[in-house]
Amino acid sequence: MAADKFLKLNTSTGSLEELALLDSSAGVGSAGKGVALDSTGKLAQNMMPTGVGPALSNIVASENLTAGDFVNVFSDAGTPKARKADATDGGKRAHGFIKASPTAGQSVDVYLDGTNDSLTSLTVGSRYFLSATTPGAATATPPAATGNLVQYLGTALATTKIAFRPTDGVVLA
Repeated sequence: MAADKFLKLNTSTGSLEELALLDSSAGVGSAGKGVALDSTGKLAQNMMPTGVGPALSNIVASENLTAGDFVNVFSDAGTPKARKADATDGGKRAHGFIKASPTAGQSVDVYLDGTNDSLTSLTVGSRYFLSATTPGAATATPPAATGNLVQYLGTALATTKIAFRPTDGVVLA
């Protein structure tokens, strides 16, 4: 959807000019420009001042990921990368979640806290844990097998939302 436009008086020429409002910032080059809401009806996160909005980090995906996945951030030869978190491996605990669906090699915003609202079929009020059967997913049943990581992710606020408040978890003996 194209952003709205407005008329601006060019004080040098005395004529009116049509200018588009911006729904995403290009950094310093966008200084002094008019602001529009994005396709979700909200201000784009990159238009907010530092410290306002969710804690997130833009990280390269090491595999194909799906919106709503809980992800593990790891070092690949010194480069941070994101992969599906997995309760079958204590080294793949969930550090955050994503709201986009990148393919391997693409960058994605990893939300380090907040509400994961890209989920389905949750039970409101239930506690959710990292899944040991489906990497990147949440389950209301804590993993129980030896070597599994029992990591609390948060509580379902709606059938599509978990308030992400993870713990470090415990690897079962």
